[in-house]
Amino acid sequence: MVQEIQATDYVIEVGSLVDSSFVSLLTTKYATSKKIILVDENTHDECLEYLLTAFDGLEEAEVMLLPEGEENKVMEVCFQVWEAFSEYGVGRRDLVINLGGGVVTDMGGFIASIYKRGVDFINIPTSLLGMVDASVGGKTGIDMGMYKNQLGVFANPQRVFVDLGFLNTLPSMELANGFAEMLKHGLIADKNHWENIKNLNPREDEWNSDWIIESIQIKNDIVIADPFEKDLRKKLNFGHTFGHAFEGMSLGWENPIPHGHAVALGMLAEAFLSLDRDLLSNEDFEEIKATITSRFEMMSFSEEVVNPLFELMQNDKKNFDQKIKCVLLTGIGSSVLDQELTEMDVQKVIQFFETLT
Repeated sequence: MVQEIQATDYVIEVGSLVDSSFVSLLTTKYATSKKIILVDENTHDECLEYLLTAFDGLEEAEVMLLPEGEENKVMEVCFQVWEAFSEYGVGRRDLVINLGGGVVTDMGGFIASIYKRGVDFINIPTSLLGMVDASVGGKTGIDMGMYKNQLGVFANPQRVFVDLGFLNTLPSMELANGFAEMLKHGLIADKNHWENIKNLNPREDEWNSDWIIESIQIKNDIVIADPFEKDLRKKLNFGHTFGHAFEGMSLGWENPIPHGHAVALGMLAEAFLSLDRDLLSNEDFEEIKATITSRFEMMSFSEEVVNPLFELMQNDKKNFDQKIKCVLLTGIGSSVLDQELTEMDVQKVIQFFETLT
């Protein structure tokens, strides 16, 4: 059974891909269109064969391989794909299919939306993070140096197809990365969702489609209310002010911090500041702390990172009035927007993290 979730001007379908409207799209609306499938190394090896063998409409699809990893979500790679599009003769009536996690859907959506002022694209997220977050909401983007998603546009896909079968291809670490965003949805907007999932072990427990649908619905409701992030949608940035800074700082490391892990660290950092400002009760903070520290590896940072982190935050796209803005919690399931951060706050967070390792 496929469940449909109505987004702004497209539909998210959750269920088996073969039972979804994907096959009819390929054979009706896009029957004569060129189909381009964007994958990375992981989805090329783990997911592409299923797609090509299960759907006759993809017999002549062109597969384009993106380099794996956040460090490759950059303009240079986009130019290579655009040049390939031109060589292949891709036109505005053709279709781009983004088969992958958050990096593929972010970059693939950006590539499609910019090329010839817009080519239709479909997202088929294969990671938990992509299913509950990255492929939903119409944000596309690429990084610029250490700065996350500095270049991008709002552009909606034609459809999003969420097939939980792809979760079987993921290593346990990737499940944990997506789980971080699900926890975020509960913390900012829905205490019941938090209660439903807080005791899960994302690396071991069997995934229930109801939890994923619930998480997608929370984000989707927020996006519908504020599609261009003027107000309410800012809630979804909880954990990302610190999280993006942690992630950006690590991009040059041998083992960069994955996005979901960085967001988990960022949520704990921003929950700590919520407590420090008497916005969040100690009881709620301890519950959040216990949940996150038991599921994600904690990291210790030296005082030397305070200034680099602060500088990264100063270039965060959520800022205004030349001040760093973030989302803080007033309780589990409630949040407050546009809270100013100072360099002293960053120092407090780094000192707090030293107590955890």
